[in-house]
Amino acid sequence: MILRADNLVKKIKGKTILDHISIEFESGKVYGIVGRNGSGKTMLFRALSGLMKCDEGAVYLDDQQLGKDFPVLPDLGIVIENAGLYPEYSGKKNLKLLSALKGKISDEEIEEAIRRVGLDPNDKRPVRKYSLGMKQRIVIAQAIMEHPMIFMLDEPTNAIDENGVKELRKLIEQERQRGAMVLLASHSKEDIELLADVVIHMNEGKIIS
Repeated sequence: MILRADNLVKKIKGKTILDHISIEFESGKVYGIVGRNGSGKTMLFRALSGLMKCDEGAVYLDDQQLGKDFPVLPDLGIVIENAGLYPEYSGKKNLKLLSALKGKISDEEIEEAIRRVGLDPNDKRPVRKYSLGMKQRIVIAQAIMEHPMIFMLDEPTNAIDENGVKELRKLIEQERQRGAMVLLASHSKEDIELLADVVIHMNEGKIIS
């Protein structure tokens, strides 16, 4: 499976946030996109996933075009900024509510996803009592619970401690071995170099290396 961006351009209020981006990603690899805040990493994920429409260019999954053959990228697990969680519900109940929209997975699969990110599926506390790191982990569990073949994880190590980063690294490697395509974005070059096979640098909406 190949995901390809062809000459993506996006402007907001006259400012170019994606500047003629062309890039290709393959299944079975982990790609890390590095850039400071505001460099365009999150917007690239939004464009690739179909959550944001670009002014120019196109996104293709193999020979099918995003926006024509499908409205949003299929078989995708995504973590982006401002992920919505219901603060009064437990982590497991949050995931059950989200999974019910598609009706694709069992309680056992939800519990396994929670365990894989280092949390207890039997923890009854509401998410509002979670630490920032725990909230980040439950959002990652949301991304992996349906076993997608494409992942886009924006700042996945945010608020996660050293042990959590090790668990994340193990999880990413498991998904890579399963044949999934994993895209990571971070302002931390060290985190990306630790987690990714291929490192891509962005600045001011452009891929610079």
